[in-house]
This record gives sequence, C-alpha cells and structure tokens, in this order.
Amino acid sequence: MSADGEDIVALPRGSAVIAHSAQSDVGRVRSVNEDSFLAEAPVFLVADGMGGHARGDAASRTVVDTFRRHIEAGRPTSPEQVLDAIHSSNEAVRALSDEGEEGTAVAGTTLTGVALVDAGHGDGLHWMVFNIGDSRVYSWDGRTLDQLSVDHSAVQELVDAGLIRPEEAERHPDRNVITRAIGADEVVDPDVWLIPALGRQVFLICSDGLSREVDDERLAHILAGATSHAAGLAGELVEAALDHGGRDNVTVVVVESDLGQREDDDETTRDRPGSSGSPAPEDTTPRGSGGDRGDLPA
Repeated sequence: MSADGEDIVALPRGSAVIAHSAQSDVGRVRSVNEDSFLAEAPVFLVADGMGGHARGDAASRTVVDTFRRHIEAGRPTSPEQVLDAIHSSNEAVRALSDEGEEGTAVAGTTLTGVALVDAGHGDGLHWMVFNIGDSRVYSWDGRTLDQLSVDHSAVQELVDAGLIRPEEAERHPDRNVITRAIGADEVVDPDVWLIPALGRQVFLICSDGLSREVDDERLAHILAGATSHAAGLAGELVEAALDHGGRDNVTVVVVESDLGQREDDDETTRDRPGSSGSPAPEDTTPRGSGGDRGDLPA
C-alpha cells in the first residue's frame, strides 16, 4: 500500500504545499500487515498494531479512522484537537478488546506522527510531534538525521538508566517490550513536542520495521539521494528494510513542507535539493515515568 502526493493547506495568509511519500509492506516474514498510516494534511502518522495481540491490524486502522473523524483535512488543526484524537483513539481501541475464557484479549497499537497546528495566542504555526510506543519520528535537515521521539520501551529505559549501551539494546531479549501503547490502559499518556513551522522541513515517520532493519547512516544516505523509486522516498526506505530481512511489517511516511524561507537559510548547506533544517523543539512534554502500564510486546 502506497500513497504519494501533495496537499494544499489553507493558511491565514495564502496557502502552503506539503508533499508526502508513504508506503506500507507486510514484510518477508509476517502474514498480516498490522501497520496503518495516515498521510493527509494536516496530519501524518504511523500506527503499528502489536503482534501477538488480538486484532492489532484493527487497532491500527481504528486510530487512522478516529483521526480522520476528529481533524478537518486541508487546514491547520490545534494541539487540543490532536490530543482529543489521541484520547478518543485510545477509547476506540480499548473497545476492540474481547473478554474470553482466558481473560481479556487486548487490542493495542503504537502511534506516532506530526500535525501542522496553530498554537494560538499569536504563537503561529507549529509542527506538533506526538508519540506513544516505539514507532519513531525523525527530522532531516539535508545533512543530519535526528530522532525527535523517544521510544517507550523496556530497553530504552535501561539505556536511559545507564544500565546498557544503545548498541546492546538492539540485541537485548526485551527489545520487543514496549511500555506505552494505545489501548493498553484506560488513560493514555503521549509525549508531545512543538516545533515552529518555518522554511523547508522534512520529517521521517516509521514503524520499528524500518528502524530495526536500517541504521541511521543508511537512512540518511537514502534521504540525501535523488530517488527514482516508483513510490518515492518511502518506497526506497521500505525496500531497504526488506533487503535487510524484512522481519516485521514496515511502514514509512516522509513529509516535506515549505512554509516560507527563513532569512538565514543558506542554500550551500543542503545535500538534498529543497531540504533545510528543522528548528530545535520549542516546547517539550518529557517522557514520564510511565506508571503501571503493562509491558506489551511490539
């Protein structure tokens, strides 16, 4: 499943073009694709239904459907509307869980993405990055790939505590255990970042089927190139994950926006034509302790 195109977004003054490339693949091992994506301005997201749990594919689709109902397409939304969509998604996914003889079969999914929002109070347009689980959002400035989201996973907590090194996390036996998910608890606790929407900005949104198969150096190399792949950048990134084994479903959304050049924009610093830096996050809701959320395999 792929979707590439451009959206015209109505702004208070004029409009902006936001281009995207999106693709999802079942991979080379799984029989069912439990990933879903939404690539319709102002929202771009990936949801990775949790393997081994009931109706993971339905859970991820439910998130996409809920966002479509809550957020008007083609114009900036608000942080409050995004948060409302997240909490409503949690309620909708929890409703999918089934009671059986062996207890409750929990439906769940990760959720991560970006939304173009009007922050209000004269603060202007921002990209709102949101995350629950271990799918990821990266920014790309033409030279550097930065992970904006923080994994909600058991191994990330061990890395944060200094108990293991990042390279050890990739081989750790608990690498599939996530500590937050849509549908896991009655109340969901997303991480949120607000980034001013200025100039050209590029975001890479993906399920762990990409990030676990392809390292950051290779991701940056693909983003820096001029792809001729039929499905655009997302297709090339998915193909790279499949070439490295494709052991999980893999879903990728690449977003490139241009909301007006900054005065200090320097064309000479760009590796990929049309891509320039993303400002550092302005407001951050740090990852909380997580509480008693249950450990769910991704």
